[in-house]
Amino acid sequence: MVRHVAGRARSGWLASAYGPRRYAVLFYTLLLTLGAAPLLAALRFNTDLLQILLAFSLLAAVLGVPAQRWRVLLMLLGAVAVGVRAAPTSAVGLGLATGALVAGAAIALLAAASAIRFAMRDRVVDAEHIYAALSVYLLSGVCFGVLHWAIENAWPGSFGEVGAGGTGAGFSLPTAIYFSFVTLATLGYGDVVPKSEMARGVAVLEAVGGQLYVAVMIARLVGAQLQRPGDPPARPRAEA
Repeated sequence: MVRHVAGRARSGWLASAYGPRRYAVLFYTLLLTLGAAPLLAALRFNTDLLQILLAFSLLAAVLGVPAQRWRVLLMLLGAVAVGVRAAPTSAVGLGLATGALVAGAAIALLAAASAIRFAMRDRVVDAEHIYAALSVYLLSGVCFGVLHWAIENAWPGSFGEVGAGGTGAGFSLPTAIYFSFVTLATLGYGDVVPKSEMARGVAVLEAVGGQLYVAVMIARLVGAQLQRPGDPPARPRAEA
């Protein structure tokens, strides 16, 4: 009985300590994943280790969902998607494995929607709201990178990495994440290009959505910082 009460108290303390900093944890988890992606590729590790880091990022994103019912549901769906992805492709089939990638990206985007709601609902902006807004941007880039990779797995040749001879090279998961953030920031280096209609459509959606998000979120955060609770609303200037 005493151990049970102590365990509940310990878990309650962890929840109370993690809750106010959940988006800060998510932000640094995503930064770690993004930093590890090119390093793992340079060291010639396979994509399994990177997918493990992506699974931790997915867990951190889902744990940030405030509603307990939605959080539990997304955790269960995420566990199923990760389990299917961890199984050998020969056992589950390429279609199901690719579907697990898409499902994981969709779950992360739903968690990102919850973070957007958190960042925009309060009039007072603190560090956690900034972390939430930044996490949405990073999480969207990672999710679209996974989606690009899933498209390439389902329809090989959808993307091309231009080599010395102008032919398409391999399109790995780190390359897909790199292409995603290049598209999200509308840098347009041109070293990786979408070739199929599906790939081009998703790239356009990501580029437009990224620019709209930055514009709207900056306006929201700056407006909340200028108009604080207790301040009188700005009056329009009288015409001369």
